[in-house]
Amino acid sequence: MTRIVAIVENEGEFTRDLMHAGQSKEVEIIAARWQDLGVSLFEGRETIRCQQTVLNNADVVLLRTLRRSSFEQVFFRMDVIQRLEAMGIIVVNPARAIEIAVDKYLSLSILQDNGLPIPDTFTCQTYEDAMVSFDKLGGDVVVKPMFGAQGFGMARITDRALAQRAFSQLEQMGSISYIQRFISHPGADLRLFVLGDMVLAAMRRHSREGEWRCNISQGGYAKAINPDPTISDMAIQAARSCQAVIAGVDIIIDHNDQPYILEVNPIPGWKALGIATGIDITGQLVAFLIHLAEERHVHI
Repeated sequence: MTRIVAIVENEGEFTRDLMHAGQSKEVEIIAARWQDLGVSLFEGRETIRCQQTVLNNADVVLLRTLRRSSFEQVFFRMDVIQRLEAMGIIVVNPARAIEIAVDKYLSLSILQDNGLPIPDTFTCQTYEDAMVSFDKLGGDVVVKPMFGAQGFGMARITDRALAQRAFSQLEQMGSISYIQRFISHPGADLRLFVLGDMVLAAMRRHSREGEWRCNISQGGYAKAINPDPTISDMAIQAARSCQAVIAGVDIIIDHNDQPYILEVNPIPGWKALGIATGIDITGQLVAFLIHLAEERHVHI
């Protein structure tokens, strides 16, 4: 029987859905918490566990939400995930995929290397460089946190005086100025859920009136779509470029029908997507993880 361990921040709705999805399948699903992750190097053996759950015995480890943590916690957790991979355990997503995709600068640079379209973007450490970037981008920019999701911490800036105050404050705080050209769009973007080599589900997210952000968490609403094959291929390539096995790929299309990849989310949520599309994403994910485990056993 396949053994899947899901590492989560807190056991809740996702965990319940995962357990329910596994009931009709030959699989044991165990939920464990990030904060309980620990390692012993004892008597010549390395044992990775979350309380009583020994991760060395898992076929697949599924990683879920990584909330803000200390640098020590982040580095330790990623180190442990890499050790699990070195033991031959399937980790979804791999540590390297998470390291790439959660870093907006690194992920976009890799996407660009792979010939994928991204918005013009500047990443700066000083106020002076940020203001030069603001001018080069036409004075209409989106400033985002380097590490963040769901539209939180984003700001559209079109006023030079406001830009001066914002970039000065970011430098004083020791923060990075991550600045993108604002892509004028018809009030919607796309979220595609990539599972392996396919797009399992997709939706168009519409912004609420008076809001330029299209995130559901910012009051937007979603409708299911069947994306154009070129858009689906773009999303699959984006996930693959970031070494992600599953991903939520956000794409925006401007008024000239030019698509741009905004972000690759390596730990995507899918509640809104499942509601919009009617697809049992959790069930499909569990079946996919079982398939990965079975393939691994065949090749051992």
